[in-house]
Amino acid sequence: MKDQIQDIKKIKNKIKEDAMENSEYLKYISNPLSDLISDDIWELLNSRGLINERSVRDYIIRRRFKNLRAQKVRTGDAIDALREEYPYLQFDTIRKIVHNPPKQLSSS
Repeated sequence: MKDQIQDIKKIKNKIKEDAMENSEYLKYISNPLSDLISDDIWELLNSRGLINERSVRDYIIRRRFKNLRAQKVRTGDAIDALREEYPYLQFDTIRKIVHNPPKQLSSS
């Protein structure tokens, strides 16, 4: 019984440590669009729920893919490297993200 309690305490501590690391990571990447918009604008849009997280993720993936290709990394290897960063995405999903430009909104 004492061993189980100790195990539960260890698990709780590990969860707390992971949460702290994640919050530090989020602070580090607080504005992933810093090359496009200022930190103040990012914070304002994000605080009002106006940021499409999926679009931001896709933009980051496209930018990372472009950087890898500029370093002469083969296409398949670049996609594999991105899969390591985004393990929940399939190879074909990343391929579609990097090879198909985002759809433009119509102005009508």
